[in-house]
Amino acid sequence: MKIKAYKIKYYFKIIFAAIWLLTGCDSSPSGKTYLVATDATLIPMSFMSVGNDIIGFEPDFIRAIGKEAGINIRIINVEWAGLFGGLITKKFDMVISSVTVLEERKERMAFSEPYLKSGLALVVRENQEGINSFEDAQKNKLLVGAQVGTTAYFFLEKDSAIRKKGYQMYGHAVADLINGEIDAVLGESTGTLFYKNQNKPLFQKIKMVGEIMTDEHYAIVFRQEDSELLNRVNSAIQKVLANGTAARLHKKWDLGQAAQVPK
Repeated sequence: MKIKAYKIKYYFKIIFAAIWLLTGCDSSPSGKTYLVATDATLIPMSFMSVGNDIIGFEPDFIRAIGKEAGINIRIINVEWAGLFGGLITKKFDMVISSVTVLEERKERMAFSEPYLKSGLALVVRENQEGINSFEDAQKNKLLVGAQVGTTAYFFLEKDSAIRKKGYQMYGHAVADLINGEIDAVLGESTGTLFYKNQNKPLFQKIKMVGEIMTDEHYAIVFRQEDSELLNRVNSAIQKVLANGTAARLHKKWDLGQAAQVPK
C-alpha cells in the first residue's frame, strides 16, 4: 500500500508539473490577458458609459479582434498624453485610440494594418461667414485650436505663421470655439461625431467647412519587439474586415462619412 501511495503521489507530481509548464509558464498570446489602452474621451470612438464602462467603436472592434485572434484582452482608460509612453514602458500591451499611422511614430512603435480611414477637418461656429476652407482661416489669420500631440497640432506646427492654441482635449477646444475664445478647431473628422450623437444643441452651433484635408489611417499600436502578437492581431483584423464585422460596428456607432472602413 505504501508503494502504491508513493506511486500515486509521484504521478500527481508529474501531471501537476506538466500542467504548470503548459499554463503557468505559457508565453503564447493565449496564455495571458493583454492590457489595451484607450483615451476614452471621444464619443462614439471610445468613451465612458453612464455605468462607467468603456464603450464605443474601438472598444467593440478590439473585443472582436481578441475573439477572432483567440486572445484575452482587458481595456483600460488612459489619457492621450500617457498612451505611447505607457506602451513603451510596458504598462500595457496595445493602444487603440484613433491613432494615426505616422512615419515618425514608426521609429518608436509598430502599427497593425489600418482599421479605419479618416482625416483632418476644420470646424468653425455655425454663424461664421467667409470661412469655407482651411486656406480661408490662414488668410484671415484666425486663431485655430487643436489637441496637443495629435496630427492636427503637428499640422499647425508646420507653418509658424498660423496662429494656434493647444488643448489637452478636443472637446475643450470646441467649448472655447463656441464661447468665442478661438476662431476655429482643427481635428480628426470623427471629432464632431460626439456632438452629432450626444449633444445636438452644441452640434447645431458648429459646422465643418471644406473637404477632409488629409488621408489618415487608424491602426492599433504595439511595441516593436512584439512581432508575434502583431502578426496574430493583423490576421484577426483581416478576418474582421472581410466578414463584415467592422462594417456592422461602423453602422452601429453611426460613423457616417467621418471615417471609412478599409476595403
